[in-house]
Amino acid sequence: MRAATNPRDLCVRRATIEDLAALTRHRVGMYREMGDVPEAKEAELADAAEAYFRTAIPSGEYVAWLVVTMGPHEEVVAGAGLLVRPMIPRPAPDGNIELCEGTVVNVYTEPGWRRKGLAAMVMEVLLEPARANRINRVSLHASESGRPLYELLGFAPTNEMRLAR
Repeated sequence: MRAATNPRDLCVRRATIEDLAALTRHRVGMYREMGDVPEAKEAELADAAEAYFRTAIPSGEYVAWLVVTMGPHEEVVAGAGLLVRPMIPRPAPDGNIELCEGTVVNVYTEPGWRRKGLAAMVMEVLLEPARANRINRVSLHASESGRPLYELLGFAPTNEMRLAR
């Protein structure tokens, strides 16, 4: 992997069904690095993730953006996704009625490309369509290393509770 010399060597584009391998690699890599998937289960997770992306991307339930190198041999070096879910209508802070919400998932940068601002680059692109489509409520689960970035982008801790079984 070569490191980009400047941001003009990279672009952010919307992921398509042709990006299944990169999206799946990022999903498995993220959980592997967090220690949440045993090596013996990686293939099972990869198969399940690919099957999900295969239906969720065309339906619009999952939208993702990828940071890619520019040039004849594009390389996916980072990415992030947004789950868009319909919800029971509720009042939004701006006085409108919210009809859906978003959950940011799969924020991942390839190891050789980290600490270069790529996660911030892809997150800013990801959040713009959410704003434009009136998705006022966007949540995510932050790793300790990702928390400072998300706080800079305006994310704040919430009162969420979880039942894990």
